Amino acid sequence: MNKSLAVILSVFFLALVPLGARAQEEFKREIESVVFVPKGQWVAGLSISYDQTNQNKYQFLILEGVSGDTYSFKVSPMVCYIFKDDMGAGGKFAYSRSLTKLESADIVLGADNEFDIENLYRLSHNYSAMAIMRNYFSIGRSKRFGFFNELQLQLGGGQSKLMKGKSTELTGSYERNFSLDVGIAPGFCVFLSNYSALEVNVGVLGFSYTDTKQISDQVYVSRRKSKSANFRINLFSISFGVAFYL
Repeated sequence: MNKSLAVILSVFFLALVPLGARAQEEFKREIESVVFVPKGQWVAGLSISYDQTNQNKYQFLILEGVSGDTYSFKVSPMVCYIFKDDMGAGGKFAYSRSLTKLESADIVLGADNEFDIENLYRLSHNYSAMAIMRNYFSIGRSKRFGFFNELQLQLGGGQSKLMKGKSTELTGSYERNFSLDVGIAPGFCVFLSNYSALEVNVGVLGFSYTDTKQISDQVYVSRRKSKSANFRINLFSISFGVAFYL
């Protein structure tokens, strides 16, 4: 009786094997591979940003009587070679400069808690070099709209100076910094013609290390080190640019 049952079960499972194989074949996705950026092309791009503000007795939340002006500027050229269909490698360089001049401001925390800031000046320069690896893929069969994933390795540095007060009450500090960043920045690409495109990307995953050395009043030396890792959208890393595919 046991042998008969074993034979019946073996025949049953053998009959199910081709059915499972046929079912698996029916669910093949058969995704078509469309070349979005062909091998042998050079990609050159440029991203520029500029921001300037002027305040005169401006009020915002706990800040009152803010008078001063600020500006920031950043330029970032990029070059990349497509060594395989939809895959490329290259580099980026970035330079940024920012200036803040604060004539006066009051920080009001309450009726008896009020602090004033006067004659504050800060100037900073930062630069970085980045190695990138890109992987493109189109949206469906479109050759105009597509996405790319960019792997980034960045080394950077910079300097800044901060001064407060005037005349005999003048104090200041000088900083030098070094940074190392590793990240992934997915992006969206829209071709306007065969040779030009608009690009936007945003940092999502990354590791960052910063080492800052500060000298205050040319006497006191201090140091600050920071490390961070995250998996979230960084709105401050969103960048827009124009790229040329040659």
